[in-house]
Amino acid sequence: MTALIPLVVLVPLLGAALALALPGRRRAQQVITVAALAIVLAIAIAFMVVVDAYGTLVMQVGGWAAPFGISLVVDRLSALMLAVSAIVLLGVLLFSLGQGLADGDDETPVSIYYPTYLVLGAGVCNAFIAGDLFNLYVGFEILLVASYVLITLGGTGPRIRAGVTYVVVSLVSSILFLASIALVYAAAGTVNLAQLTLRLAELSDGIQLILNLMLLIAFGIKAAVFPLAFWLPDSYPTAPAPVTAVFAGLLTKVGVYAMIRTQTQLFPDSPLDDMLMTIAALTLLVGILGAVSQLDIKRLLSFTLISHIGYLVFGIAMADAAGYTATIYYIAHHIIVQTTLFLAVGLVERQGGTTSLTELGGMLRAAPVVAVLFFIPMLNLGGIPPFSGFIGKLGLFEAAAEQATPAGYWLIGVGALVSLLTLYALARTWSLAFWRSRAAALGGPAVPQPTTTEGMMLQGREAALLERLHDAPHAQPRQEQRDTPRLMVGATAAMVAVSIALTVFAGPLYRYASHAGEELTEPMRLVEQVLGSDADQDLGPGHGGGSGTTEPEGSAPEHSGQGKSRQGESGSEGSGSEHSGSHESDGGGGSS
Repeated sequence: MTALIPLVVLVPLLGAALALALPGRRRAQQVITVAALAIVLAIAIAFMVVVDAYGTLVMQVGGWAAPFGISLVVDRLSALMLAVSAIVLLGVLLFSLGQGLADGDDETPVSIYYPTYLVLGAGVCNAFIAGDLFNLYVGFEILLVASYVLITLGGTGPRIRAGVTYVVVSLVSSILFLASIALVYAAAGTVNLAQLTLRLAELSDGIQLILNLMLLIAFGIKAAVFPLAFWLPDSYPTAPAPVTAVFAGLLTKVGVYAMIRTQTQLFPDSPLDDMLMTIAALTLLVGILGAVSQLDIKRLLSFTLISHIGYLVFGIAMADAAGYTATIYYIAHHIIVQTTLFLAVGLVERQGGTTSLTELGGMLRAAPVVAVLFFIPMLNLGGIPPFSGFIGKLGLFEAAAEQATPAGYWLIGVGALVSLLTLYALARTWSLAFWRSRAAALGGPAVPQPTTTEGMMLQGREAALLERLHDAPHAQPRQEQRDTPRLMVGATAAMVAVSIALTVFAGPLYRYASHAGEELTEPMRLVEQVLGSDADQDLGPGHGGGSGTTEPEGSAPEHSGQGKSRQGESGSEGSGSEHSGSHESDGGGGSS
């Protein structure tokens, strides 16, 4: 099974190369892209089943044993992220195929769109299976290079302007990440995550704090965490609808995933957890306050995206199994639901000619199917029971209540308030775009005037509300209504079905997330699975020849803040090129 691990990266890259070798052959490129992503999805689902039953899968590339070789790791968290990402990539691809059938290649030039899209998917998958910091950096760079192309497709002025901002911010975060890797290597003599678990614990608290802070800043920019999220609302909404959807669903979550990995594996007792609590609260509040002040639906959703990253940071900051469990479930929920909402807004834009609430109206009568496809994920994102958004938030609140800290109680209140404001912003969007008549939206002498005092008051309140809200900068003029292909509607409906499935199968999925959360609280598991018999013989921080001390035979090394080694668990094979972790579904210690 370990031989399949690199295929989640190699298959999209090979598909991209093949698609690029067939310029102008649109149908062939489409078939290749769909087939490649379908293969990745099948492998990811297989990984979820296997790692849940038998434990973590580890592959040493080229047979070079860790820490000298490149380790590829698939545990419960990375398997789930691979599966959810593949679902999103495939769903958005089908949406873009429908758009291409209707509009031609103006929005998605066929010669570059599909190869670039596959490269993006390869970068995302590479980040999720990386077992060392530098390979994680490579994954980031692969997906970022592809995103630079996708965000500027069409070459319009607003897209180029937004693309420049996005590229500059991404380059800054990449430089910070690379500098952080250099400092980590200088201090510890390795970038392998398993070996760093041992060696960082031997460094002074001050050096650990500096390294932790630099990595958090680099990942915080990529994850759009306050105050590093200023770039997102002006960048994502300008791209074509499929690109905006996949960016909103996946790219920021790769940054969150990197935060989870480093905080749990390298800095499990970080002194910055309290600071993360404050950052989570500010991200929640600033994001949703930006959302409620928007007239453009794409910008409104971009601000809710920032806001809900705060829930994920909230779970990371709690630094316990319950918090990680809720975060893992919520990240799967948010990837699916946020992507679905942006796809639904793409349908609204085609039907109404704009995404500005000043000109939208009557969508419920004109496009009832689109109205339903927007309404369901709207309720889900707002946290209405029994949807997955409610389940994820409830899990976060319960985890915070169990800790019984003032910061936790404060975050519960902030999180509940933000959930209500999210629902308010989306319900207002529904009222103006779908419930309000089209004539009232467009204005003019044909609009029927209210005859009652109550009607006139409501009309005045609506006018005052619209005056206080902000439209998108460089807003495009209203376009003509365009036909909506069935494939676009079908792809959006399929994503809505997946979001509902997160609720229907919440029990098994939350149980899976619980097992993944427990794994994250025991970083020594990964050390034993990746390093095998060499875990007890690590030579400490590298100085020149890398001399250090060796633990007594038969005893587990003790490292403050790095979790406890579980004797008899993780029956990793000693020096082979492939390892599989212990059977953990029942806490047992059998080797897989």
